[in-house]
Amino acid sequence: MLVRNITTMSGFLLMGFSDNHELQILHALLFLVTYLLGSAGNFIIITIITLDRQLQSPMYYFLKHLSLLDLSSLSVTVPQYIENFLAGNGYISYNQCMLQVFFFTALAWSEMAILTVMSYDRYVAICFPLHYEVIMDPRKCMWSVAAVWLSGGISGTLYTTTTFSIRFCRAKIIHQFFCDVPQLLKLSCSNDYLVVMEVSYFLSAMAFACFVGIVLSYVHIFSTVLRMPSAEGQSKVFSTCLPHLFVVSLFLSTGSCAYLNPTSESPTALDFLFSIFYTVLPPTLNPVIYSLRNESLKGAVRKLLLSEEFIGKKSFLFFC
Repeated sequence: MLVRNITTMSGFLLMGFSDNHELQILHALLFLVTYLLGSAGNFIIITIITLDRQLQSPMYYFLKHLSLLDLSSLSVTVPQYIENFLAGNGYISYNQCMLQVFFFTALAWSEMAILTVMSYDRYVAICFPLHYEVIMDPRKCMWSVAAVWLSGGISGTLYTTTTFSIRFCRAKIIHQFFCDVPQLLKLSCSNDYLVVMEVSYFLSAMAFACFVGIVLSYVHIFSTVLRMPSAEGQSKVFSTCLPHLFVVSLFLSTGSCAYLNPTSESPTALDFLFSIFYTVLPPTLNPVIYSLRNESLKGAVRKLLLSEEFIGKKSFLFFC
């Protein structure tokens, strides 16, 4: 009934991964577990970096904002999907869809920007260690983070304004678990979507520029590391940089495949898998990747969990 009436409604119907209600519930439960794990991991990193005064270097400052972006990104798409399909209803209102497009686009671009900033931070720390404190002083770090969030807001506004200026005259069925822009464009029956494509090309060009910057940073980093005489020093640098490179590669490769390749009217299982890779997996895996080989973070976790004095004296800082 909902599928037949969706053309007369102002909202959209999210089809998700299956038409089977039992499978929808199973998928929603799996997403719920993933959401709880990812949210808990990012929340722990934010809390630890905020509370521990020893983790106040630029690297951890940027990591804190990356975790904040990841926590927000998970909260944009996953809870709505869980709510809809546990209730057996894939309907999402027009305004909810608009907000999803805005926040998802803004946070995705902000994540790309913060990953670029983090790669530059590692480049300066490894290639110019004597000038690191001058180049990456606290004021420049604050301005960098402000630019990250501002650029995300601008990209989200451009994408949302152009996407929802087109006329949707086809059945408002989205073959995805969230309001994905490529799926929305297929609902247009005019050339209105060309404006959205122009915005997409512009943002793609900016993303490519960020990618080039990340690649150049790691080329210099690895060339410097390979000249180090100490195997222990090389191991320490690789343990810090390789997880970062893994996150960037996962995020960019799957996102590019999803947005640059043309999608069919009936998306395949691979299309759905790619959507999970660039929406759910990176925010969930980041806390594990960045803390698994980081002795400072692991030590701070043990300190937070085992020391009641640490909790009692510093917990108020998190709320400031």
